[in-house]
Amino acid sequence: MNADTALAEPRASTRADTADETDASAAVTELYRGHALGLTRLALIMVGDRGTAEDVVQDAFAGLYAAWPRLRDRDKALTYVRSAVLNRSRTAVRRRRRPFRTLHQPPVWSAESAAMIGEDRREVLAAVHRLPRRQREALVLRYYGDLSEAEIAQAMGVSLGTVKSTTSRALAALGRILEEDK
Repeated sequence: MNADTALAEPRASTRADTADETDASAAVTELYRGHALGLTRLALIMVGDRGTAEDVVQDAFAGLYAAWPRLRDRDKALTYVRSAVLNRSRTAVRRRRRPFRTLHQPPVWSAESAAMIGEDRREVLAAVHRLPRRQREALVLRYYGDLSEAEIAQAMGVSLGTVKSTTSRALAALGRILEEDK
């Protein structure tokens, strides 16, 4: 039997297969519990609405589960799912066929909470959403996600130098936008 024939023939389920599925399920569940909220917040900033952000994160984790047997370095599963969230957020924004225009407004339960949200924060978020996609992603990952430049490069699929220059340009552009709006 050659290798092609071995791949084409169905094989019986074994204990090892069941163990692999259990391992994948446990590992992905643990990652989900520890990081789904933060990734949903990241997606929310990128796409602007909660429902889409939740769908993006759910799809990313489903993709991680499906890809689990093929992952070479399972210690980098969080990087994989973070990249998937960014990619799926880009796709969601493209599918709208219009640029992001409205900002997610968190629920306001009282006058005090509305005051705490603050006008300055809304202005900065509006300015961030006016940045080009790559600059916005770099700033969100750096200052909201608190990732290192190397982690950002991995998540965005770009070089370390690109992350540094993009972040620098984004901060300069953000400053100009905020000055214009005064």
